[in-house]
Amino acid sequence: DGSFDLVFGYFNRNWEEQLAIPAGTANSVEPGGPDRGQPTYFLPRRQSWVYRVRVAKDFGKQTLTWTITANGKTQKAYGELTNPVEEITERIITTRGNLNPGQDDPNKPPSVTIAAVQGATVGEAVKITAAVTDDGLPKPRPAAPKPAVTPTDAARIQAQTNSNAPTRPRGLTISWMQIRGPAKVTFEPTGSTPVAGGAAAITARFQQPGTYVLRATASDGSLSTRSDVTITVTSTPSTP
Repeated sequence: DGSFDLVFGYFNRNWEEQLAIPAGTANSVEPGGPDRGQPTYFLPRRQSWVYRVRVAKDFGKQTLTWTITANGKTQKAYGELTNPVEEITERIITTRGNLNPGQDDPNKPPSVTIAAVQGATVGEAVKITAAVTDDGLPKPRPAAPKPAVTPTDAARIQAQTNSNAPTRPRGLTISWMQIRGPAKVTFEPTGSTPVAGGAAAITARFQQPGTYVLRATASDGSLSTRSDVTITVTSTPSTP
C-alpha cells in the first residue's frame, strides 16, 4: 500500500536499573501519539529494533519523534524517510544486524506462534508455550574442541570465567524479553533455550497487576522471528 515502517530500538545506559515508563507525557511518540506501541518497560543496555511505527505513503519529509523522560533527563529519537543511508530491510532485522547472507540464501527464518494466555495473577507462575517451526537450515555446527591452556594464573582465571558463563544452545532456540508492563517480569528459564519437538515453554511471574507485553524471539542461529503476546494480570484470581 506504499506505507513505511520506522523502526526503533533503545539504549538504557544503566547496567542494572530497569525502568517502567508508561505511555504519556514521559514516554510519547508524535505525531499520532502519545501511545504508538512503543516500549514502556526498559531493560538494561542496548535493545535493537524493538518496535516499529507505520506511517502513510505520503508521510514525506515529516519527522516522527519518540520522547523519553527518565531520571530528570529528556531525550529524543527521530524517524525520517529522507536519509537513504539509514534504510533497513526485513532481512537486516531477521539477521539481527549480522552479516546479511543475501536474498538467494536458501535458509528461511523460523516461524513462532504463542498460545493465548487467558489471564494471570500477581505472584502466580504462568506457563507460556510457543510453537516453533523451521526449515532445518543452517545445520548446527558441532561444538569446537576446547583449546589447551597453559596453567598460568591468567589461564586459570579465564577458565573459571568460562565455566561460569552460560552455554548458548545450538540449533533452533527461543528467548523472551519484556516490552511493556508496570513492573519487572521474571522468566524461568532465562536466556536462550532449545526448542524440542516443535515447542518451548517458560514460566513467567508478575509483581504487579496491569497489562504486559512479552516477546518471544525464535532463532535458527542465523535468522530470527519475533512474536508478541499480551497478558492481563490481576491482583486476585478471577472468578469463573
